[in-house]
Amino acid sequence: MPSKIPTVRKVADNQTVLNNLGLLAEFAGTWRGTGFNLVARPDFDDKTNLFLELNLTRETTEFSPISSSIPNRGFAQTDIELFGLTYLTQISDAITEGALHIEPGIWVTQPQTTAPPDSPPAGGQLIARMANIPHGNSLLAQGSATFFEGPPTISPGANPISGANPAFSAFPSFNTTAIDLAPGPGLLAPGVPLGAAIFAAGTSEAQSKPGGGFAQYTLSNPISATNTRTPLGNAPPVLPPAITQALLNDPVILLQQTIQEQIAQGYSFSGAALNISTASEITFFNAPFINGSPAPETSNVNLPQAGGGIENLGFLLGPNPPNNALTALFYATFWLEKLTHPTQPSFMQLQYAQMTMLNFPALLLGKPTASPPVPPPNFSWPHVQVATLQKTFG
Repeated sequence: MPSKIPTVRKVADNQTVLNNLGLLAEFAGTWRGTGFNLVARPDFDDKTNLFLELNLTRETTEFSPISSSIPNRGFAQTDIELFGLTYLTQISDAITEGALHIEPGIWVTQPQTTAPPDSPPAGGQLIARMANIPHGNSLLAQGSATFFEGPPTISPGANPISGANPAFSAFPSFNTTAIDLAPGPGLLAPGVPLGAAIFAAGTSEAQSKPGGGFAQYTLSNPISATNTRTPLGNAPPVLPPAITQALLNDPVILLQQTIQEQIAQGYSFSGAALNISTASEITFFNAPFINGSPAPETSNVNLPQAGGGIENLGFLLGPNPPNNALTALFYATFWLEKLTHPTQPSFMQLQYAQMTMLNFPALLLGKPTASPPVPPPNFSWPHVQVATLQKTFG
């Protein structure tokens, strides 16, 4: 690493550019594939607690290496060089072809530093992702990339297709159960530290809350004026049969099922696992939560590079607590996978699971006529996206 990065930075040859990216190098190119999206959102028109959006998805993401180093200058130590890629993600509904998501952003690698002291895991790299979402959210998520060998995403133990503890992920759960942020007993069992932990994989809204929780999360509950979820408003008005209750509870099983099928076909796996978050510490319940039972113990996940965060458009901030969908937390695992086979050509696959916590109140749970009036309790609603993509010609 040079002690002083030149003001004029010439572009190196392609191989040097890729070498500088390290474990991020295989991002470079165009990826296409399918996945699943779940998001709870406010429902002003119907005046319900939430609308639960469920989509099978089609995605295209293109990564372009940044050909020059990115200098970060300072006084406390010598300049450092970042290396990175820009990307553009576009996601649509696989059934209706309706637009769902577009996101430009950047991934970068960071070297070890002394001021502040920051070190990657053994054999890994410090990384960060900068993303811009047109709803009016910008985020910086930091973490690390590490090499892996063996089946990714598959849970260890007797039931690998369980949604629990996806292999090589720093995060034990991408569960979809809403978290009550209100003080006091809230909607959970007495003594539960509300808002203190993300629910463990295997938890469902119906099992964890009195009365079955929010009806939108149980697919056997028919859609109605107060139970608003997809396919309400869809054209055609059909919920794909692939969207099952198990997938709704733990979307990461979609990735695990793909890997299980590829193992059966004879493929083996190696690659890089990328774990990032906008928070340096996240608390999770260690076991599924059953309503009325003692709260399970919790554990913390800590990532390198303290910092990061999310900025929201003023509309999303609103009053305190916010009435609109405020983005409060983001974490994700990306698996960059090389698949090899004894008799078939090898190919590259990208899988990811990402969690975004959106905070807004459950409108119908307030008591406006009480004395004094009780405002609607605030919840943190999981927005989970998973996908399996393969590198395409180009």
